[in-house]
Amino acid sequence: MAVLHVISDILSVVTISMCLFLKVPQIVNINRLNSAKGMNVYSLALELVSYTTTACYNYVNDYSILSYLEYPIIIAQEYVLIYLVLFYEGLIGGTTMALFSVYFTVTAGLVMGVIPGTVLLYAMPLCTPISLSSKAIQLWEILRKQNADSISVSTWVISAATNLSRIYTVLLDSADGLLLTNFGLSTIMSGSIAISAYILQKGKTKIN
Repeated sequence: MAVLHVISDILSVVTISMCLFLKVPQIVNINRLNSAKGMNVYSLALELVSYTTTACYNYVNDYSILSYLEYPIIIAQEYVLIYLVLFYEGLIGGTTMALFSVYFTVTAGLVMGVIPGTVLLYAMPLCTPISLSSKAIQLWEILRKQNADSISVSTWVISAATNLSRIYTVLLDSADGLLLTNFGLSTIMSGSIAISAYILQKGKTKIN
């Protein structure tokens, strides 16, 4: 068992290290193209809600920091990514600022204990459908437009790999069924987006 936990800790460190650059290729790609074509802001918003809820859930339940440290890291990158997409899509305005104010207020309330942690027991089961919906919307956006120019395949490959590694670490740390379901289905969806984007980009390269 000691060996299994050592492997788990190593996987956690590797996962966290990979997540330091999870969204970076996507951010660089959008900046390079000066376009967010193929990106769906609603997908990103749902993804942010899912990441934040999961991070708060782990924090409030006092789970090992190594089992969820990647979430604060990813969330910080998600802020940058959402800003870029909103900027290039011309969607920055009063409504957007109001929504983000609500988001930050609720998040702070959960972390500081102002909002009861029991709320997360009801919110956490929603993370799986929210996470899957965000990825399904992004996949649909790619397939509908048949355009994945601004999509970073590397980002989604890393996402699939880190979700897969988390299945193992969660099994050893808490065996939390909600987290296992979320990570398992997220692995499949992230992989689907990576494959779809790769095929479209590869096909376009051959045509050119």
